[in-house]
Amino acid sequence: MFLAGIQVFKTMDSRTQDHKNNHMLFSQKKFDIAIWETVSRIAAGSVMSYGEVARAAGYPRHARMVSKAMSRSATVLPWYRVVRSDRTIAFEPGSEAYCKQQTLLENEGVQLINGKVVPPESDKNVDLDKLLWGPPDVQV
Repeated sequence: MFLAGIQVFKTMDSRTQDHKNNHMLFSQKKFDIAIWETVSRIAAGSVMSYGEVARAAGYPRHARMVSKAMSRSATVLPWYRVVRSDRTIAFEPGSEAYCKQQTLLENEGVQLINGKVVPPESDKNVDLDKLLWGPPDVQV
C-alpha cells in the first residue's frame, strides 16, 4: 500500500511539473514575441540597449534574456541594432561578429567613436551623456 501511495505522489508531482513547464513555455513564448516585436521596430540608423529593449517590451530587468530571445526568432531581426547599455557592441572587438555588426550599423549611418555607437542624427549640440547613455526610460 505504501508503494502505491508513492506512485500516486510521483504521478501527481509529474503532472504539476508538466503544468509548470507548459506555463514556462507559454511565458517564454510571450516574452520572445514581445522582444521580437520591439527589436523589429528599431528604426534604421538607431540603436537600443538590451535593457531598453526589455523595458520597451514590458519586461524591465530582463535585459540578459533579450539576446537569447532574439536567437529563437524564426525570422531575421535587425539584431545588430541592439547594443550594450554603455553603447558598445557586445562582441569582442576585432572578432568576426563585431566587424559584421559594425559594418551593418555603419551601412545605416551609425558611427562608432572610441568603440561607442553614435546614431547619425547626433550633432555637436546634443548632450554627450544622453547620447552615449541613452534616455533613462524608452517608450516604444
